[in-house]
Amino acid sequence: MIDFGFDKLALIGAVALIVIGPEKLPKVARTVGHLVGKAQRYVADVRAEVNRSIELDELKKMKTQFEDAARDVESSVQQQVNETSSSLSNDWASLGTSDSSPSSYDSTGALEPPPPEYRHPKKNWRLKRGATPQWYKHRHGIRAKAQSGAARVARFRPPGLKSPR
Repeated sequence: MIDFGFDKLALIGAVALIVIGPEKLPKVARTVGHLVGKAQRYVADVRAEVNRSIELDELKKMKTQFEDAARDVESSVQQQVNETSSSLSNDWASLGTSDSSPSSYDSTGALEPPPPEYRHPKKNWRLKRGATPQWYKHRHGIRAKAQSGAARVARFRPPGLKSPR
């Protein structure tokens, strides 16, 4: 950028003091400082934006390289799977066995039944909650019966007091 030494800054300050005057010089210096700060921030923002765009271009290039490598790996794996399945099917056909799998037969040669289907246990949480004994609910503070606020007040009122009506 521009190289300002101490002597050049002193000369500019002296000329500014003579031209502007000592009363307005602080205000003008503050305004110039604000403008220089804004210019520096603007330059820094432009520099950061350029760096971001360069990094974005590099990331896009890396992405395409990784996608190409992934496609190459996928195609090679698919080719190996196809070769292996074709060789297995050729070997299987050369053995002359039928299409049914040997694991579906037990040791006696009889056909095994298929495994049972999954069934949900159908747990009923309401029944389970209702099956909790009353002494357990009382000991652990679980309310067995719902009461209104007025019923609770009446229940816990000392015996000598009457309800206001």
